[in-house]
Amino acid sequence: MDRRDFLKAASTAAIASASAQSPSAKPAINNRHRPEQPGMPYRQLGTTGERVSVIGLGGAHAASNSQDEAVALIRSAIDRGITFLDNCWDYTGGLAEVRMGAALADGYRDKVFLMTKMDGRDKQTYNHQLEESLSRFHTPVIDLVQFHEIIRMEDPDRIFAKGGAMEAARDAREAGKIRYIGFTGHKDPAVHLRMLEVAKKNNFHFDTAQMPINLMDPHFRSFLKEVVPVCNDQGIGVLAMKTFGGGPILKSGTVDPKPAIHFSLSQPVSVVIVGMDKPEVLTSTLQAANTFQPLSSAQQQTLLARTATAAQNGEFEAFKTTPKFDGTAHNPSWLG
Repeated sequence: MDRRDFLKAASTAAIASASAQSPSAKPAINNRHRPEQPGMPYRQLGTTGERVSVIGLGGAHAASNSQDEAVALIRSAIDRGITFLDNCWDYTGGLAEVRMGAALADGYRDKVFLMTKMDGRDKQTYNHQLEESLSRFHTPVIDLVQFHEIIRMEDPDRIFAKGGAMEAARDAREAGKIRYIGFTGHKDPAVHLRMLEVAKKNNFHFDTAQMPINLMDPHFRSFLKEVVPVCNDQGIGVLAMKTFGGGPILKSGTVDPKPAIHFSLSQPVSVVIVGMDKPEVLTSTLQAANTFQPLSSAQQQTLLARTATAAQNGEFEAFKTTPKFDGTAHNPSWLG
């Protein structure tokens, strides 16, 4: 996320202030009966049996606001039908989770499917990060926890090794601290496929996998072409991200926001996660969801033809070609 570095400098003091304002009560969690709003489409999350909104709210963008603004934005999104919330232990130095935790007070926790991500590759680091996330959210259980930034070929081996983070995740699930397990990555579909291969060798089935799905992806290192079919075959819920590539895809002049969202929603995915930092961005995203009709193959090909030249070398998908979006590369200590 572009805002991470900008916000990290002030995050420590902000977290302390926000935590003091957050309630400590741990709400009961209504696992599979979240209210659905007319106009917002909902889909099954892989083979979990969960139904979630097709639009997910990105926690890092919401946290770029003040505490009160972030709480108001997140609650407005929930009130208007968004039930899937995205976050990560490391976003804005933890501030994103703190502010989302404040928003989930007063019964809002019961209305959402809460997802966050852990960077830790070993058991001890994963457990430490998970406990921090649970504390920030003020909840006894997180619905989905994903291994974050699976962007190196060795990441799956570290996670599944003896004493690795997978042991911690399984223990946490058994203890009722988390309900589902997934993984994310944005670098190369080959790394996702290796994660799935290593999981299969270890007799483990991921509930979800998160990856870039956008109008440029099919032209360069395509997750849509290479990874999505494998996930669909295995009953793994696909979480789409980087619909706008963090902004550059829109700046290419080849893509408009609404058709970009409609393209991602037209793929066999469970959720399209969108970064929404302002009420007007929330409104326009909800309008795109409310007016969504699956694009025909011909309509999709027309849109893809517009992006073909710009997308051919990954210039506007910098998360694939540069370390700009690799938070764990800049902060290797997060991995443990």
